Amino acid sequence: MNAITGLFDPKKFIDMNCNTLSRFMDSGYANPTKRGRLDDVPHSHCAQGRAPAPLRENSVVARTERTDVVLVGGGIMSATLGVFLKELEPSWNIVLLERLDKAAQESSNPWNNAGTGHSALCELNYAPAGPDGTVSAAKALNINEQFQISRQFWASLVEEKILDNTDFINPVPHMSLVFGEDHSKYLAARYDSFRKEKLFERMEFSTDREKIAEWAPLTVNGRKGNEPIAATWSPEGTDVDFGALTQQMIDHLQTKGVEVRYGYQVTNLNRESNGSWTIDAINRINKEEPLTINAKFVFLGAGGGALHLLQKSGIEEGKGYGGFPVSGLFLRNTHEATANQHNAKVYGQASVGAPPMSVPHLDTRYVDGKRALMFGPYAGFKTNFLKQGSLLDLPLSLRPHNIYPMTRAGLDNFSLVKYLLSELVKDKNARLESLYQYYPEANGGEWELIEAGQRVQIMKKDAKKGGILQFGTEVVSAADGSIAALLGASPGASTAAPIMLNLLAKCFPSKIAGWEPRLKDLIPGYGVKLNDNHDLADELMAHTAKVLGIHN
Repeated sequence: MNAITGLFDPKKFIDMNCNTLSRFMDSGYANPTKRGRLDDVPHSHCAQGRAPAPLRENSVVARTERTDVVLVGGGIMSATLGVFLKELEPSWNIVLLERLDKAAQESSNPWNNAGTGHSALCELNYAPAGPDGTVSAAKALNINEQFQISRQFWASLVEEKILDNTDFINPVPHMSLVFGEDHSKYLAARYDSFRKEKLFERMEFSTDREKIAEWAPLTVNGRKGNEPIAATWSPEGTDVDFGALTQQMIDHLQTKGVEVRYGYQVTNLNRESNGSWTIDAINRINKEEPLTINAKFVFLGAGGGALHLLQKSGIEEGKGYGGFPVSGLFLRNTHEATANQHNAKVYGQASVGAPPMSVPHLDTRYVDGKRALMFGPYAGFKTNFLKQGSLLDLPLSLRPHNIYPMTRAGLDNFSLVKYLLSELVKDKNARLESLYQYYPEANGGEWELIEAGQRVQIMKKDAKKGGILQFGTEVVSAADGSIAALLGASPGASTAAPIMLNLLAKCFPSKIAGWEPRLKDLIPGYGVKLNDNHDLADELMAHTAKVLGIHN
């Protein structure tokens, strides 16, 4: 887009100076239907006394457009930030660039993730046992507080008609299920710690098979032997279709004047002397429409692709970061009669050496209004950073500044490598054996193997260890706040709203105070820990549950 496409003889341009080129573009020979004015084109070559570079046959000239904000990536993160910025600064011009032909086709796609509204109700990795066997609820509480912000944000968007409907979220209780005496003792200790906290007060615990069968009959029916089992159950859990949520947000942004351009892949970023950024992109759908756009602020929300873009920016804050890609597979069951027998997200314990994203779980899913079951994930390894990326993504991400941190992190996580190798050799029968542990009477013929999205775990410098493998998400931004990137994986989408609030505070420190009134409209509990404010917690959780159509 915004290019001159075949309306001139490029040979004639070889000797043209900048003034001649400018007159040509204003003359009407250039495509008058394309946006952008000549006044917006920076003639850097002229200013520096250099002639323009000769054009090759069949080359295309892209005019530089100008905007306030560029969002790179069409997933839940860019969509969330876009909504925030449009509500806080309605006059700002925003352009969203997505390399694929649709939004939410990578990690935000509903079949590329588990759809869990991560609130630490069932995920045991957020509360590991200490050396003395005690369990702290601190990390889990932080995750839950973040999810409450997302709940409030989504509810406000529904109330203000920014979101058309609540089809993207459904009530699905969250459970933890463990096997064996040791794991049962751990779960009991976790429950004793959690039940003291306001945000976990609805959680129930049981070691009784009949009670567990009431919560999730498929996990108990047909279970043989007397092995101890234990479970917790939280009625306020949710299943979220982040793809549908993303699409609703982007649809709204387009009604507010945000330009959404599909098929554009960013190839380069350059910081200008005035602090702005010039972004070069190619059109993967139509290669004759390259794009050059100048923006005051850039957000790199391209999922696994964000690391490469961060490296292209060259900012000092991005040095030392690497990425370790982990792919995932799920077993999916779309048989209605079977899916209707299970209404829970049942999370277990991760295998030794397994990353947190590989915790086995048996999930109720709602996608496109249809109920299904998913089990997994089964970890795999591919070197691409995006599901629709390149196998060269990992080797091309290596830099002198990140090789040592990545090597150190790899040496310290050799158990992860062994785990991935063991997963790679599993056939369907081996995968079904894992399923039978959580669903003893499962009919293997009803389950199909599907490929989930790619997750790129953060590897970064560490003062003590040299390099560490970090799970979770992290915002990396330039000192001047002109560019920011989101790296990492889970809990990711579930906590997109608080993550973007953190980004706004980091990148726009002079504006955040003025934005607070509108932020408090969108998030009534803004700046407040609900776990410490019981009355407000009851009020807001009841209200958001009513608006979103989920359990309180």
